[in-house]
Amino acid sequence: MFQFLFKYPSAVFRKGQFVLLGKLPGWLLVVAMVAAAIGLALLIRWKLRNAAPEVRNWRAWVIWGIQSALVALVLFLLWQPAILVAELSSQQNIIAVVVDDSRSMSIADSEGKTREAAAVAALEGGVLTGLRQRFQTRLYRLGLELTPADGPREIMPVAPATRIGDNLKRLATETSDLPVGAIVLLSDGGQNGAGGGWGISRDVLQALRNRRLPVHTVGFGKEESAHDVEIEDVSIAASAIAEGRISATVSLTQRGYAGKKAKLAVRDGAKQIAGREITLAADGRMQAEPVFFPAGAAGAKSLTFSMETLSGEENLANNTMTRPILVSDAKRRILYVEGEPRWEYKFIRRAEAEDPTVQLVSMLRTSENKIYRQGISDSSELASGFPARPENLFGYAGIIIGSVDADYFTPLQQELLREYVDRRGGGILFLGGRFSLSDGGWGASSLNDLLPTILPQGRGNFHRNAATVELTTQGLNSPITQLLDDPAKNAQRWKKLTYLADYEDAGAPKPGATVLADLHAGRQKLPLLITESYGHGRTAILATGGTWRWQMSEALGDPSHDLFWRQLLRWLVAESPGPVVASMPERLLMDEGRVSLQAQVRDKQFQPATNAHVTAHIVGPQETDAFIDLTPSGSTPGLYETAWTAEKAGTYLAEVTAESAGGRPQELGRDVVTFQREDGVAENFHTEQNRRLLEQLASDTGGRYWTPSELKNLPGDVSYSEAGISVRNTKELWNMPVLFLLLLGLPITEWLLRRKWGVI
Repeated sequence: MFQFLFKYPSAVFRKGQFVLLGKLPGWLLVVAMVAAAIGLALLIRWKLRNAAPEVRNWRAWVIWGIQSALVALVLFLLWQPAILVAELSSQQNIIAVVVDDSRSMSIADSEGKTREAAAVAALEGGVLTGLRQRFQTRLYRLGLELTPADGPREIMPVAPATRIGDNLKRLATETSDLPVGAIVLLSDGGQNGAGGGWGISRDVLQALRNRRLPVHTVGFGKEESAHDVEIEDVSIAASAIAEGRISATVSLTQRGYAGKKAKLAVRDGAKQIAGREITLAADGRMQAEPVFFPAGAAGAKSLTFSMETLSGEENLANNTMTRPILVSDAKRRILYVEGEPRWEYKFIRRAEAEDPTVQLVSMLRTSENKIYRQGISDSSELASGFPARPENLFGYAGIIIGSVDADYFTPLQQELLREYVDRRGGGILFLGGRFSLSDGGWGASSLNDLLPTILPQGRGNFHRNAATVELTTQGLNSPITQLLDDPAKNAQRWKKLTYLADYEDAGAPKPGATVLADLHAGRQKLPLLITESYGHGRTAILATGGTWRWQMSEALGDPSHDLFWRQLLRWLVAESPGPVVASMPERLLMDEGRVSLQAQVRDKQFQPATNAHVTAHIVGPQETDAFIDLTPSGSTPGLYETAWTAEKAGTYLAEVTAESAGGRPQELGRDVVTFQREDGVAENFHTEQNRRLLEQLASDTGGRYWTPSELKNLPGDVSYSEAGISVRNTKELWNMPVLFLLLLGLPITEWLLRRKWGVI
């Protein structure tokens, strides 16, 4: 219909440039149109004095509008409008026809016909013939790799993954010396490219744009499932502390089961280690479900997250997702600075003593110039008091500051505390007390911005009054405050804890801070436990010095106090990096073996080590054992990287070691990261047609998205491209049928209106 009215395909108007072929300038056309409209307006206004009453109102201006439009249209035609458009030369260009042959194309969406069969039928139904009449064509199969195909019948949907972006970039690169005019991609859009990307990367789009290659996409498959539950992602830390608790967030969507109950389970091998019932959200809505479970013993683990299979589900394979995690039993040291002897100090040390992964090194000020040290590694540690050099302080994974006023620390030490969090990435916990927070002058100190709250003015904010505790919404989903697995029972357990005997007004939380627990003192509601990310590290306030009452007043054997403190201390140190931090963009490789391994290397002062020798020792399944060197990235100081290929499916461990270069090598540090390759799973997820990706790819490259029913017009539209060998043609517009219809329609419309108003 569009081409019937406008003479040319829509691609001509999308890609062409509008021009006026007349000898007179374009600005004169605008002037003539405006002058004609003004002249008609003056004429109509002059005639209104003698006109019939029926047209002495808004109807006169309707007539003026129609007449002005008619005159403007005639003037427009006199200026000879045209479209200047690039058109591929016949039989001198190549059209690359790319057909997705991944496993998801074997899905039968309707009438028992697979997506691949529908694509082949479309090609054999006239598309290939139409293209070959005008161009040379080359047929390709697209899956993990891009391979030529002799004919449509050679294409079989067996590829284990879809690499649309990588393979289009490869096609653009490999055909750079050929006159390729366009790419026609037949796919369901199920991109599951390396690096975990579900979209098309910028460098792929740039490679296509550099060659001005339009990609015309043809979508197959239904866009929504009728009945399905799919795990979209599992967010979990790369490592955890042995015998601790791990938190993960499972993101899922569903269609057809809104409001129904389903069970979410976590397994370590064959053993279920966590599970709970959840209520499914509305159709198509992403919901994030937190889940907590024990880390267990040290070692590399492969955790399986799964949703219960519901009746009538169309795809059962997307109900399960695995994540590798490294559980470490390395001991992390925390420096605890306490300004006065108090019960809280004693009970924190008791709770820590039962945790084999955390060591508390404490310095207790017993008098003005005397400190009592516990947990030290040798007699020289903390002998001079609080460290004043980065290499001495940065060896601790966390710091606790108790009832200590800010002036106890010199300006140099205060700046060192800031660098400890910001640069080193450590954690600092501030406790309430007589000389803490605002009562210790911290609000007026240079470290005020380090605190997660805006401290109240002045002193006298520490109170020895009873206060009860209640978790906030954020606290219900925090691993720090999980005393019981069931969220409702956990919230009730906190409400029933013995009251605190003292508390401190910590002030208002800063933007970005998270309040995990509140305290109720009379009619006052104040934040008790507040956390915040700061630089590369984190800070927290526990605005009391009286949690020891939970141990003394609860029933014999009640674990609440010790469990809370172990979890809080582990949170404090769990993400504190060492001098060497190994990482990779994706730790789960789905039908993909390429590994990008990176290591951030720092010296004892946690400054980037730019001249280091960095190696990785990789072990994996079937006696895989490899040593590889990492080289400086060239873009980020202290960053080293390498690439490697995991040939076999299974779990891998990579130990990265850094040594100083030159002279006598000294080890700077080491780190271990685990990753996993899984085969045959990439095509299990996102099996619906990704129309959004296909439309975006076409739009970003100058192509168009097509449905199978529209393909009869594709060979004509493909012709309009600036890629390959093209010529610029001029398409005259004066003889478009729509213009003749307007030339007839405008006066007829005026006549019909006049007849209706009775003024003919």
